[in-house]
Amino acid sequence: MQTFESLLQESAERHHNHLCPRQVLGVRMGMYAGELLGMEFPQQGKRVFCFVETDGCLTDGIATVTGCWWGSRTMRLIDYGKTAATFIDTHTQRAFRITPILTARKRAYAYAPNAPDKWHAQLQAYQVMPTYELLCAQQVKLTLDLQKIISQHGLRVVCEQCGEDIINERFVERDGMCLCRACADGAYYEMDAIPLEP
Repeated sequence: MQTFESLLQESAERHHNHLCPRQVLGVRMGMYAGELLGMEFPQQGKRVFCFVETDGCLTDGIATVTGCWWGSRTMRLIDYGKTAATFIDTHTQRAFRITPILTARKRAYAYAPNAPDKWHAQLQAYQVMPTYELLCAQQVKLTLDLQKIISQHGLRVVCEQCGEDIINERFVERDGMCLCRACADGAYYEMDAIPLEP
């Protein structure tokens, strides 16, 4: 395991060489998840899966510690706009949801009394606050099928409506047709009439 300082530095490098309070929270949450799951991070395989409840800074800190990341398909965003994450051991199905304790922001000045403002107080305090004053963990059971989310890597089909590839079992069967989710349920975009030429 890297040192706490080196993890913060690596997280800052992922974040345009900038460190913010939520990255520190992400690093601390990842470290705490490792303790709770009895895992050594960063993981070398894909045993731990992480659901994050917001995007941005927090995820950089979590990814740095755990090795869970979008590109390795071990991190998934469920956007509740919350500074929270759930870490799952895919072998045992043990899962812990970790959030900051609500009073941690207010307590920051007690740990960084000379900070010029609340942002800097949080940045400094989150690095030194004891875990029991900073984070709350609850063991949880998933209400969704994790194996369905992880899916079968490499499975590829073609949407019978738009003709585009669909990977990782993300297709929908409807009325005897194999469709992408955009064709089946509506997309987040509208196509212009004519595709651009490369």
